[in-house]
Amino acid sequence: MPLARSLSVTSLSGLEEWDEEFDLEDAVLFEIAWEVANKVGGIYTVIQTKARLTAEEWGENYFLVGPYVESNVRTQVELIEPTNPILKRTIDKMNSSGCKVYFGRWLIEGSPYVVLIDVAFTAWSLDRWKTELWDLCAIGVPWFDREANDAVLFGFLTAWLLGEFAAQSEDPPHIVAHFHEWLAGLGLVLCRERQLSIATIFTTHATLLGRYLCAGNVDFYNNLAKFNVDKEAGDRQIYHRYCLERAATHCAHVFTTVSQITAIEAEHLLKRKPDVITPNGLNVKKFQAVHEFQNLHAQSKNRIQEFVRGHFYGQLDFNMDKCLFLFIAGRYEFSNKGADLFLEALARLNYLLRVNHSDVTVIAFFIMPARTNNFNVETLKGQAVRKQLWDTAQTVKERFGKKLYESLLHGQLPDVSKMLDKEDFTIMKRAIFATQRQSQPPVCTHNMLEDNGDPILNSVRRIGLFNSSSDRVKSSFHPLHLFFQWTTRTECTVMGIPSISTNLSGFGCFMEEHIADPSAYGIYILDRRYRGVDESCNQLTSYLFQFCKQSRRQRIIQRNRTERLSDLLDWNIIYLHVTWLLRRPFLMPSFDLTICLPLSLIFHTTGFRYPRPASVPPSPALSRHSSPRHSEGEDNDEDERYDEDVEAEKDRLNIRQPTSLPFKNKLSLSQTTSGDEESVTSDKN
Repeated sequence: MPLARSLSVTSLSGLEEWDEEFDLEDAVLFEIAWEVANKVGGIYTVIQTKARLTAEEWGENYFLVGPYVESNVRTQVELIEPTNPILKRTIDKMNSSGCKVYFGRWLIEGSPYVVLIDVAFTAWSLDRWKTELWDLCAIGVPWFDREANDAVLFGFLTAWLLGEFAAQSEDPPHIVAHFHEWLAGLGLVLCRERQLSIATIFTTHATLLGRYLCAGNVDFYNNLAKFNVDKEAGDRQIYHRYCLERAATHCAHVFTTVSQITAIEAEHLLKRKPDVITPNGLNVKKFQAVHEFQNLHAQSKNRIQEFVRGHFYGQLDFNMDKCLFLFIAGRYEFSNKGADLFLEALARLNYLLRVNHSDVTVIAFFIMPARTNNFNVETLKGQAVRKQLWDTAQTVKERFGKKLYESLLHGQLPDVSKMLDKEDFTIMKRAIFATQRQSQPPVCTHNMLEDNGDPILNSVRRIGLFNSSSDRVKSSFHPLHLFFQWTTRTECTVMGIPSISTNLSGFGCFMEEHIADPSAYGIYILDRRYRGVDESCNQLTSYLFQFCKQSRRQRIIQRNRTERLSDLLDWNIIYLHVTWLLRRPFLMPSFDLTICLPLSLIFHTTGFRYPRPASVPPSPALSRHSSPRHSEGEDNDEDERYDEDVEAEKDRLNIRQPTSLPFKNKLSLSQTTSGDEESVTSDKN
C-alpha cells in the first residue's frame, strides 16, 4: 500500500540523486542554539531527536554549540578533551583569553559533540559588546532585558568561536554554521559582518513578533500584510529583539522555517521569504514494534484512571470504562495555545452530552505551568483515600482467601454467607464512611499564588465547570510540567493518540497538505484562519462530540490509523531536506559565499512514496482482541466487521496523489555571480 505525498518545495518532496560525491573530509558543521543541552521549549526536542542522524552523516565533524548551564551539564553532558585538533586549539585560545568554553558529549541518542560556552563568565564584556553592536548595526539592547543580554553575550562568543576555528585551520576551511532562533542569531550577523568564510543558515521555528501579536487578541493571519512591524514591536518593548531576529534573517545565506504557516508569517514580519521549509520530525524507531503503542496506551490509561479514582472520590458516580480523557499541555499561553477555545468548547460539549443523556464522561486535563506554593490539600487527601480503600480491599481479600483455602482443604464448598464476618463488614463500612466529602472535587491540584487572576480558573468559573455530579465534562488543572519531554502532536501521532490541531500551526498545515481526510486518521484540524471564533468553537465542539459517540472498537481502529502516520513524521524521511540544505554549499563549483543561491532553483522533485508502516495490519484480526484487554461492561462491537482490503483502499484514496511540477533548469553559479545578492534572492518562486 504505497502512500504517495504531494510534491512541493514546502513538503516532503522527492529529491534527485547526487551528481557528486560528498567526500570533503574537512567539511565541518556547527549547529548553534540556546537549547543545546538546555531544555527551555520545543526546540530542545527538535535538536535532540535530529542529532543521531546528523552525527551519523557528519561523524567527528559535527558540533553542537550552546550555553553552559551547570545543572544541565551535570546530568546530560560528559565533559571530555576535544578530539579535533583545530577545535582544541580554538578552545584553548579562547580560555586563555578570558572565556570559559567546555567540550563534551551530549548523552542522548547519537552522542554528539557539544561545545558549551559560559556566557555568565564573560559578562564583564557586555557593555563593550553592546557598544560594538550599536556601532555596527545600530541595535541598542536595554540593560534590564536579561534574555537579550544573554543573546548578545552568546552571539559574540559564538562568532569568536567560529572565527577562531577558521583562523586556526591551516587550509581554507569548509564550514557550515546553522543557527536556530533569535537568541543565537547575533552570531550569524557577526560572522557576515566580519566576512568569515562560513556558510550560514538561519532557522526560525516561530517569529518573535508573531508570538506577541497572537497573544494580543488581534486577527493576526488575516491582517499580516497590514501590520506596521516596527511600531508593533516598539509598542511591545521588543524592538531590539525583533531587530536581532530580522538582521539574522537577512544576513543568512539560507533562511528556513519549519512550516508553511511560519513561512507566510516570516515573509510579512521579517520581510524575507524562506528559501526552503524543513519540517520538524521525530525519531520513531523505538515506537515501531507491532502494537507496542497499544500496550503503552493501556498502561498509561490505567495510571490516569488511578489518579481519577482518587481525585473524584466520594462522587465517583460515573463508569470508568466509559470515561474519555482529553489533554491540553504546553507553555501557559492562554490564547496562543488554544486553552480559551478549548474551555468554551468543553462547556458546549457538557451541554450536548447532558441533553442527549450520554453515558460517556469526559475529563479534561490542563497541564500548563503556573505559580503555586504547594499541593491542594483535597488533592492529596483524595489520593490518600484511594490508597486506603485499596489497602482495605487487599486486607479483606486476604482474609477471604484464607477462609476459602481452609474450606477447600476440608473438601467442602464454601458457604459464601459465612465467608465475610462482622469484622470484615466493619472494616469496609469504615472505609466507605472515609470517602464521604462535603465539597466538590477540586478543579486545580495545587494552591495558586494568583488564584483570582488565573485565566483558566476564571474561565472555569465563568462557564461553571465545577466538577459537579451532574456534569458530564469534568476538569483538572495541573499548573506544572508533569513530563520531562514536551508532549507534542507529533509524539501523540507516533503513539497512536488522536489529536486536534489548527490550520494556523505547522503540524496542522503539514497534515492538511499531505492527507486528504486527516480526521479519518485521528488528526482533527480546526479552521482558525477563515472562520470566526464562534464558528471555530462550534467546529471543535462537533469534533469532540463525534469522538465521544464512537464505540470502543471505532476508537481502536482510529488509533491504529493514527499510528500508521508515524513514518510521515520520521526524521529518516524529513532529514533528506536537511541533508540537501547542509551539503549544497560544498557541491557548488566554488565555495563562494558572497551570494545566496535560492534553494527553490536547486531542488528538482520527482516524487517520494513511503511504504506501509511496521504496525500493519491497521487493526488486529477478528480472532483475537483488538487491544491488550477489553474494558469490562463495555460493548466489544465484535459484530462490526473490519475488512483489511477495504481499509487499504480507503488509505489509497485519502493520501493525495503527487502532482507534477513545472521543470526548472538548474541555475549554475556562473550565471548568478554577475548580479548582486538582492537580484538573486528576490526570485524564490
